Amino acid sequence: MKTSKFVIVLIAASLFACSSGDQSQSNASSTANQPADGGQATVQDDVSQQNIVQVAVGSADHTTLVAALKAAEYVDALANAGPFTVFAPTNEAFNQLPPGTVDDLVKPENQSKLRNILEYHVYIGVIRENMMRDGMKLNQANTKNVTVTKNGDKFAVNGANMVATVPCSNGIIYVIDKVLIPE
Repeated sequence: MKTSKFVIVLIAASLFACSSGDQSQSNASSTANQPADGGQATVQDDVSQQNIVQVAVGSADHTTLVAALKAAEYVDALANAGPFTVFAPTNEAFNQLPPGTVDDLVKPENQSKLRNILEYHVYIGVIRENMMRDGMKLNQANTKNVTVTKNGDKFAVNGANMVATVPCSNGIIYVIDKVLIPE
């Protein structure tokens, strides 16, 4: 009887020792293979539909917008799940601003002003073209409203024409031909 109890205890101890050793080894290897945390903006995925940031980064027409997003530390926010509607001004739209405006806005001391301008281009939620109505007001991420207008079958927001539509995994981008400046 004592021998059978001893064998059971010995087997249980052996199983416990084996299982905890394997667990710590798998935990160590899984944490060693994990990359440093850079947020969703750093996730690389060549198969899925791209998010808003990935589309902007891949667009030669939006390099100024991407530089502004980085300067305002707004990249991770737009890489998140959303959904977002982004009115994305082109490089040409930024070039229409008075000379030196963009250079001034991307300075660290103007980060909050730049972020306010960028948030004026973002609606929390998805507004598809078939949902837009002439005179529709959208409350943007900076809590200010923009107004949608319709001219024929084309839409504009605060006078900026929507020239292209790009669906994304976390929302939709409307490419616009002017930079929206909050009042």
